Amino acid sequence: MNFQILYSLIIFCLAFVTSTYAAISPEIYWKVKLPNTQIPKVIKHFLPQSEDDIRELKQDKTNTKEKVYYGLHQHGILVYHVATEDELRDIKKEIPSKNEFQQVTEISRARSDLQDDFLYKPYFLEKELAKGKVINLPSFKNKNDAPFLSRQFVESIPFSLKKILEILNHFSIDSSSKDAQTIEETIKFCEEIEVKHKEKKSCATSLESMVDFSLSMLGSNNIVAITTEVQGETPMLQKYTIQEVQQIGDGDNMVCHKLNYAYAVHFCHVGGRTMTFAVSMIGADGTKVKAISVCHKDTSLWNPRGLPFVVLKLKPGTTPICHFLQDDQIVFIPSKETTNYAI
Repeated sequence: MNFQILYSLIIFCLAFVTSTYAAISPEIYWKVKLPNTQIPKVIKHFLPQSEDDIRELKQDKTNTKEKVYYGLHQHGILVYHVATEDELRDIKKEIPSKNEFQQVTEISRARSDLQDDFLYKPYFLEKELAKGKVINLPSFKNKNDAPFLSRQFVESIPFSLKKILEILNHFSIDSSSKDAQTIEETIKFCEEIEVKHKEKKSCATSLESMVDFSLSMLGSNNIVAITTEVQGETPMLQKYTIQEVQQIGDGDNMVCHKLNYAYAVHFCHVGGRTMTFAVSMIGADGTKVKAISVCHKDTSLWNPRGLPFVVLKLKPGTTPICHFLQDDQIVFIPSKETTNYAI
């Protein structure tokens, strides 16, 4: 009984602290709200370690730090718009000229056994997740080093197209630069998804808001947070051999994809019933990957002219479509849905 009273008192105190926006760290916030799962390394690595770190991240005229952080791939968010020529160009094989065709190079030999018109397919069917299957994939390391900032700090900065000039001025970004265009595109994407799409989604501008959204969407704090794990430095593209496939979830989950921005912003969405797999693979160079793959059972809300349907030549809502997650994307799964996945 005494333990229950003490526990209740602790929870009450923490709730009071949270509600009054006291200066508790994002890491403590996670531990209080999601006590049954560890913070993934890819999150912990980008948390500010002290108030000095936060002050250092406040961009000014003399700061030479990177203004906007970019990742390699954002396939998880490409289902909502019409596939662009740039997106297709990134994954298609180059068609060599007659002179180039006569030259036998290492690249041409490596590509000779690729199917269709693609170097690799960012989307695939569940049957492709089979032991012994050899697939071509780019790096699982997304390279987006954007740091998490505290909720108190990011809520003092606008995140709206109406305030785009104020945002650019805050981070000392030239309005005619590529960084400015990226800032605008990310904010526009985040504002459009609230209006145009029926999936439950949000752009989390802090770790605290990501945690809150996961709790509201999944309805429990008994949640497992998992990410892709990479052992080694992967090249941009190589062959991987699947060694083991383990289904770790079958039901609603939430996935958060890191966006290109001046600090850590994640597009989080709950896309209906999904199957989640942990896929152990080894690359041609010996790189070991335990990749997370999500298969969406219902694709009826995706753009019919989006990249998944162009690649697979399918129509929305006809069959589950799968994709892998890079190592900075987080999957939140109710623990009752998971099997014996080792975090």
